[in-house]
Amino acid sequence: MITLVGLKAQAQVQNQTDSVLSIRQCIETAIKNNLDVQKSELEMARLRVGYNQAKENLLPTLNGQVDHSINQGRSINPFTNSYVNQSYTSGNYSLNASLTLFSGLQNLNAIKQTSLAYQAGKMDFQQAKDLVTINVITAYLLVLDNTELLAQAYNQLEVSRKQVERLEILEKEGANKLPSDLYDLKGTYGDNQLNVVNTRNTLETSKLNLLQILNVPYRKNIKLEPVSVQDVATQTNQSSDQIFDTALQQLAYVKAAVLRRQSAEKGVKVAKGALSPTISLFGGLYTNYSSAAQNSIFTDSSTVNTGQFVNAPSGKLPVYETQANYINKNIGYYDQFKNNYSTQFGVSLRIPILNYFKNRNNVKLAKIDLQESKYVEENTKVTLRQNVETAYLNMISAYNRYSALVEQVKAYKESFRTAEIRFNAGVLTSVDFVVAKNNLDRANINLINARYDCFIYNKVLDYYQGKLSF
Repeated sequence: MITLVGLKAQAQVQNQTDSVLSIRQCIETAIKNNLDVQKSELEMARLRVGYNQAKENLLPTLNGQVDHSINQGRSINPFTNSYVNQSYTSGNYSLNASLTLFSGLQNLNAIKQTSLAYQAGKMDFQQAKDLVTINVITAYLLVLDNTELLAQAYNQLEVSRKQVERLEILEKEGANKLPSDLYDLKGTYGDNQLNVVNTRNTLETSKLNLLQILNVPYRKNIKLEPVSVQDVATQTNQSSDQIFDTALQQLAYVKAAVLRRQSAEKGVKVAKGALSPTISLFGGLYTNYSSAAQNSIFTDSSTVNTGQFVNAPSGKLPVYETQANYINKNIGYYDQFKNNYSTQFGVSLRIPILNYFKNRNNVKLAKIDLQESKYVEENTKVTLRQNVETAYLNMISAYNRYSALVEQVKAYKESFRTAEIRFNAGVLTSVDFVVAKNNLDRANINLINARYDCFIYNKVLDYYQGKLSF
């Protein structure tokens, strides 16, 4: 799956197929399109969210809750707290807040732990871009190397072609002393033609490899801006130990390993914090509503017979009394919501005593993670030293090879010049001429390869020193 940015970069590369692409353009395109870089960027964003969450865990919590229910049959009226046997609706509303005052410094250590993990994620993102960059540089230079080799193959072919044409003319005029010379040169010409075909195929394969690293479709007519490698075919003035010491301080994936070990150390402190008591403040606001809630409202009064009598001289007389009359009226929603509220505030102390030994086992696991991160850090440094020593040795070997080949090419050029003059004068056999030509051709090819090898290994050392640039 290619992102929108990748599609845009593809279109740019396709539109530039008739122009010349620079190595900087190739690096930028590869970084935009590379899926590993994009995944690393997403992981960095995920770690940033974790870091932000750790900081936000210091804030108080605030939660609201609303419960509404329909009740049927015999139940407790929340308004009177007495049993009723009717259908009614009720609601409960609450707003709760809490703030952790102390929890074994878990939150503070978690902030440090996630901050270090986030910094490690940044280094991983940079490392992903650095790897893409070094891969692009290597593939780009390989294309230029094969381009020069193809030009050299054409030069070899042209020299053979001219000699074949010259000998064919001499053969027609009967001036060719040895007929085998013509066929020897035709055989050499055929070898040079095959070399051109093979070198052209190798060039196209290296172009394909480069474009695959850029994650864009293959375009045969892509052109690359040449890079001058004459001045950089040198050896560094630093030792492998100096480069290794610099790499420890500058290389992104080494920094990432160190940061992860430091993050794991904070992780142990976070796990130990769970063994400590937790002190927190809490508070709440509550209210409720019930459709069965009613108020009795006075309407009037009346005189009623109590059913009792008093003895009087005239006989028994009924007893009357004044009675107040009331009607029941449902209490409104707003009035209940306003009048039924209550508050709560307090301090909570939670002491972990026995929780399936989960907290203590978490401490053990955190210590294991810490030890593993130490091994990873140490292995990273050991591998780095081995890679630096290998790259340094390759650079020295490439430079020595290049220096020797410069002198060899000079010698073979003069040898071939002399052989060509003698061959044209008819005092040198075709076998000796072909040998001299092949020696020069082979030396030129080796010199081109050595020059680019020296350049590539110097760039690898630059990468280890954190100063990879173009």
